[in-house]
Amino acid sequence: MRMLLEDIIADFRDRPLPSLTPREARLPALKGKIDTVIGMRRSGKTWFLYQRMQALLDQGIAKDRLLYINFDDERLLPMRRDELSAIPEVYYRLYPHNRSQTCYFFCDEIQNVDGWESFLCRLLDSEDMQLAVTGSSARLLSREIATSLRGRALATEIFPFSFREALRFQGVALTDQPPGGQQRALLANRLRDYLLQGGFPEVQGIEAPYRHAILQEYVDVVILRDVVERHGVANITALRYLIRHLLGAPATLFSINRFHNDLKSQGIACGKNSLHEYLAYLIDAFLIDLVPIHSRSLRQQQVNPRKAYVIDTGLALAFCHQAQIDRGRLLENLVFNALRRQNQTITYFRGAEGYEVDFHVIAGDGTVQLIQVCESLRDPRTRARELHALTAALRECGLPRGCIVTLDDSEQIQQDGLTIDVVPAWRWLVAQ
Repeated sequence: MRMLLEDIIADFRDRPLPSLTPREARLPALKGKIDTVIGMRRSGKTWFLYQRMQALLDQGIAKDRLLYINFDDERLLPMRRDELSAIPEVYYRLYPHNRSQTCYFFCDEIQNVDGWESFLCRLLDSEDMQLAVTGSSARLLSREIATSLRGRALATEIFPFSFREALRFQGVALTDQPPGGQQRALLANRLRDYLLQGGFPEVQGIEAPYRHAILQEYVDVVILRDVVERHGVANITALRYLIRHLLGAPATLFSINRFHNDLKSQGIACGKNSLHEYLAYLIDAFLIDLVPIHSRSLRQQQVNPRKAYVIDTGLALAFCHQAQIDRGRLLENLVFNALRRQNQTITYFRGAEGYEVDFHVIAGDGTVQLIQVCESLRDPRTRARELHALTAALRECGLPRGCIVTLDDSEQIQQDGLTIDVVPAWRWLVAQ
C-alpha cells in the first residue's frame, strides 16, 4: 500500500491541474474545520476541489503542500481503515520540510472507506492541515457530517451549473454594464438552451438524444448506489415509478396519499410509510426538493401538499413523457434552483381566496420577496390571473413590490399602489 501511495502522490505532483470553468461557490477554509463538498453525482464536486487547488497555487503555495487522493481509484479498493494512517506517513516521508507549514489535503469520495470520520478528525488534531472532502451519496449529508465529525465540518453544496456558470463555460462574457441589443438577444437565446439542457457539466452542448441518455444514466446510478444499496430498498418497481413521476412533472404539487392511490390503480403494491421513506431518500441524494406551503403552523405545512422540484431542468426533461414541453413548469423549476443556491427559506403562498404565488422567499437578513413565474403574460386571461394572484398576496403580506419572472416579457406595472416588476428570466438569473 505504501508504494502505491508513493506513486499516487508523485502522479498528482507531476500532473498539471485541468483547465476548468470557475464555480461561484466558495469553501470557508476555516482553521480547525473540515470542508465537506456535497451534492448530486456528476454536478462538479471534484472539479470544484481542483478550483480550490488552483487558487492556492495562484497564491504562491508550492504544489508539494497539496495532496489530492480519489478514493474511487480502483487501485485503492478495497481500502481498510487501518491503512488510512499510511497516507500522512508516506506524504511526510516524501516531503519532511512540509511538517513546519500548513498543508492541504483533498479527499475525493472518502466515504468509500469505513472509519474515514475518525481518521480525518485525528489528522486535523495532530497535523497542521486544511482538509476538504467530497461525497456524492447521502453518506456525506451535512446532518450526518455534523454527527460523524462531531461538529468539526462545514458543508458546501455544489449544484449543476447556474446560468451564469453555463455562460462562462460557453465563453460568453458578462460585464457590469447593461447589455446592448445584440447581447440581450444572445442571452435570451442561451437561456432557452439552458432551460432545456440544464446545467450538468458533462452534457453541455450535447445533442438531445445523447444528453437524455446520459442524464437517465445519472438517475440510474443514484437509484442503485444512493438508494437501493444504501437503504436496502426491495420494492424497486415502486421506487422507479415514484422517480419517474417526480422528474416528469416538475414544479407540481405532490401528495403521498394521491400517489399511493395512483400506484394501487396501476396494480403496484407499496405502503405509504415506504413511500415517505423513498421520498426522503431521493431528497438525501439531492435529486429532488420539496417546498411546503407558507404558514406559521407546522401542522398546516404537513397536511397541505408540497411542491416538488428537480435538481436540474435538463434532468426533468429527460424524464418528461408529455408530447409538448411545459416551459412554464421548467422555468419555475429553474427559478427555484436559483433561489435554492442562495440558501433562502422558500415556500409557496396560497391566499385566503385560494390564489397561489409560486415563491414566498425569506433571505438571511429577513427580507421577504414574492415571486411569480409565468412563461408569458401576452394572453390577457393569463395576465389578469397572474397579476391578481400576486397583487392580492402582496397586500396580504404587507409588501409594496413583487416580481414576475417570464421568458421574454419586460415591463413595470403600477397597480393599486403596488409595483410589479416583470423581468425576463435571463436578466433575473444574471442578477442573482
